[in-house]
Amino acid sequence: MTIYRESRDLLDHMFDSCSTAQISEFIPEKRGFRIHGHSTTVALERAFWNVIDAMAEECGLTVPRLIERVLDGCLVANDKNLSSCLRVISLKFLNIYATGGTAADCLAVREDRA
Repeated sequence: MTIYRESRDLLDHMFDSCSTAQISEFIPEKRGFRIHGHSTTVALERAFWNVIDAMAEECGLTVPRLIERVLDGCLVANDKNLSSCLRVISLKFLNIYATGGTAADCLAVREDRA
């Protein structure tokens, strides 16, 4: 009988990423913004905020402007589920980079940053 088994499949790798050393990535964080003139609070896990921050930087937008664009373009967000839409957009953004996409792919044209 083996007491210690080293298995290096995909799930083992993912579990290594979910250790107590990365516990801060799992803690929900609320951020407040003014979106279209209205105060809005969004609660996401820190791991998603890290992606949202990177996405905004890559797209040349502020985080509030990025969230405004997501709200305007995502039917789910327009049904009052902005947090879920931001999570899915974050995963899609990561998938673009995993498949060799560029920052120009993230939200179409860089827009006027207004």
